[in-house]
Amino acid sequence: MPSFRFHDQRIAYTEYGAGLAALGSNGTRGKATRRSAAAKRPLILVHGLLMSQKMHRPLAQELAAMGNRVITVDLLGHGESDRPRDMWRYSMRSFGEQLVALMDHLELDETVVMGTSLGANASLEVACAAPERLRGMVLEMPVLDNALLASALTFTPILVSLTFGEPIMKLVARGARAVPRRLLPYYGNVVLDLVRQDPGPGGALLQGLFFGRVAPHRTERRTFTTPALVLGHRRDPVHPFSDAGMLAEELPNARLIEADSLVELRLKPQRLTDEIAGFLDEVWAPRSRRAKTRSA
Repeated sequence: MPSFRFHDQRIAYTEYGAGLAALGSNGTRGKATRRSAAAKRPLILVHGLLMSQKMHRPLAQELAAMGNRVITVDLLGHGESDRPRDMWRYSMRSFGEQLVALMDHLELDETVVMGTSLGANASLEVACAAPERLRGMVLEMPVLDNALLASALTFTPILVSLTFGEPIMKLVARGARAVPRRLLPYYGNVVLDLVRQDPGPGGALLQGLFFGRVAPHRTERRTFTTPALVLGHRRDPVHPFSDAGMLAEELPNARLIEADSLVELRLKPQRLTDEIAGFLDEVWAPRSRRAKTRSA
């Protein structure tokens, strides 16, 4: 898996397609043309808390087949990236810096960033630190003001288990790793990977996030002019729909899409994938055409 260095730590990422999966048999010249076009439409997909880039693999493959250059990444402390036990290494600001560093590594002047949960908040940090590098944002299930109490109640027991119950959690992880992957569906393995990993770094990660800011303040968010598609759903206190709605109102160029459930984009993805693909077409259209579309 390719990687780059960030503050002496390894950050892993994967690239999908550059649009080649959607080519058919148009010959070498047509492939080169499509590859060149896709290289100009980069999209970075960012996972949720304690998850890995694997959660976005099916979506990455689908969007790559539509002509986009898609990159998935494991933020520090996740997946195949380094997982140090130093809590000071983990913060939303640092995650945003890692995404900008990935853009630098891949020599991307502009990109679209799509993040889920923690990934959505990390995307907002990019909008705060380097707005000129963003062509658009897709923000799925952002965690903002209305989620803070539920998040604390949900993740505090996990933090305690990973930190003070590390010996027991190591035994649990060993048992989870013994479960053959072939016995579980794809997303079953994605979820079980949460338990398969070494618990110590996960505890340090949660400690770092608990003592840092969750997202840029609302006064900052109101200044983010990057086009944004905000995805939210109901009946989830950690990702309340009120946060998604609030964010869509705060961002000057945002549109809100309501998902049917937490898992719609994973288990019944067609509708939301089409929405995301349409948004990508819109933000990558020539700026003059986008201006005409808005005025109409």
